[in-house]
Amino acid sequence: MSTTEKLIGQAIELREKGLAREEIAKEMHVSEETVGWLLSRGKDADKPPADVYIGWRSMGVYSQRLTHMARIFADIIIEECAKAGTEVDSIMGVAINGIPIATLIANEMDIELVIYRPRRDQGLDGEGSIQSNFAGVRNKRIVIVDDVLSSGNTMRMGIDFVKKNQGTPALCLAIVNKQKFNELDGVPVRALIRTHVV
Repeated sequence: MSTTEKLIGQAIELREKGLAREEIAKEMHVSEETVGWLLSRGKDADKPPADVYIGWRSMGVYSQRLTHMARIFADIIIEECAKAGTEVDSIMGVAINGIPIATLIANEMDIELVIYRPRRDQGLDGEGSIQSNFAGVRNKRIVIVDDVLSSGNTMRMGIDFVKKNQGTPALCLAIVNKQKFNELDGVPVRALIRTHVV
């Protein structure tokens, strides 16, 4: 079975579980456009839309590997803070895949952890929430962490949430950035890897 056939099967399975196109795109680390193409079983066009599939399972299955990644992210945060002449107070992990990375970064830097769940049912207007057993964002400089930055919508929701709740988004981090931009709504974006379709 080819990779494309596997992706088609995965997209169909997620749709059958009741996930919306945006949720499937987030789960599979591809664009919503690609999800549409996969769900039509590749028949809507001669070739798929330009996209890059991101799979980072080889890093995610072992906490030691995630810890090494967290150390790299902590170094990036220190570098960005030095450039801006500021410090950060908390690391905010975006549910679900940003949470383990954010947890390890917060541990590495010995700072607070915020857990953020974006509201998927209302699109970009859905504010989302933070988990009450963890830190809040009010009057704090926050680093927002997710695994893959595809369209940027989830990060934007995180930025908006922090601002609406009287915090300051200081930096956005991702393992992979699939976009060309270096900032979102005035907030710097850094990633371990940047992809480009050529």
